[in-house]
Amino acid sequence: MTAVQQRNFVGKAWIKLMRLLAGNFPANTVRVWALRRCGFSIGRKVYIGPGLMLSTMNSDDSCRLILEDRVSIGPRVTLVLASDANDSRLTDYFPPVRGNIHVKKDAWLGAGIIVLPNVTIGECAVVAAGAVVKQSVEDFTMVGGVPAKFIRKID
Repeated sequence: MTAVQQRNFVGKAWIKLMRLLAGNFPANTVRVWALRRCGFSIGRKVYIGPGLMLSTMNSDDSCRLILEDRVSIGPRVTLVLASDANDSRLTDYFPPVRGNIHVKKDAWLGAGIIVLPNVTIGECAVVAAGAVVKQSVEDFTMVGGVPAKFIRKID
């Protein structure tokens, strides 16, 4: 193994370890710390519930996660930054998807939701438990369902 391959291997292993801590460590402060070590932008007073799943690339930084101040993420949330069919022949029909997720200040992501790539969750927005968010959510808006749809504005 060359020195470059070794650095790549160690870097990928580090990212995998940090993602594991971000999703499963009992203390929120460690979960937030681990996401920052992955290179993501995490604001102040962010809460990340247990069981966070991140679908992203370990090998490059083409996908960005931005969580602004006071974002609250419920348990068992899945954030999909990258998705593809891996080595399947389906890659001829479905190209890989890579993208960013940006969650603005004071947003609340309910338990068990899934957020797909290239989505922005607006300031003070609420995503109801179990929703699948495939398009951006406006500021001060509540959405829910599969796929997530507008429920109401928040005064």
